Amino acid sequence: MTWIAPPIERRELPTVAGEREMLQGWLDFHRDTLLAKCAGLTPAQLVEASAPPSDLTLLGLVRHMADVERTWFRVRFLGQRIGGLYFTEDNPDGDFHDADPAGAERDFAAFRAEIEACDKAVADRGLDETFSPRPGRTLNLRWIYVHMVEEYARHNGHADLLRERIDGVTGN
Repeated sequence: MTWIAPPIERRELPTVAGEREMLQGWLDFHRDTLLAKCAGLTPAQLVEASAPPSDLTLLGLVRHMADVERTWFRVRFLGQRIGGLYFTEDNPDGDFHDADPAGAERDFAAFRAEIEACDKAVADRGLDETFSPRPGRTLNLRWIYVHMVEEYARHNGHADLLRERIDGVTGN
């Protein structure tokens, strides 16, 4: 039996909440939205570059966002010495270009595991805590949350177009 990207029920967005709950709510909403764009597709469909000349794929986006989560929350903010999931210095676009339908289920599991690890890693950290991703630049955890919402929102727009080109499904 062929694996199919599972359905997902998006969490409700908070409408009246404190800053941390609001930021986490929007981030979770966008994480869920990316998975919703993939729901019901086969591994072959997930690696279909459906909007030529772009070689962007839905599975590539899932892999990319797993690496983005890891990089911002765990590597840059917390300073963990862990490598990328899919990209390397020699292959900086491995997250996009090396997506293989045979690994789709594993890649979805890695995405979910990375989200869980990132959320757990910063759960007790303050939004005002700072870090320096490079000399002369200081950011705080709040900046990461806002950036992640922006990053997902942009890529979810890509995912919407890719999905519509694959099978005509819109919305979600």
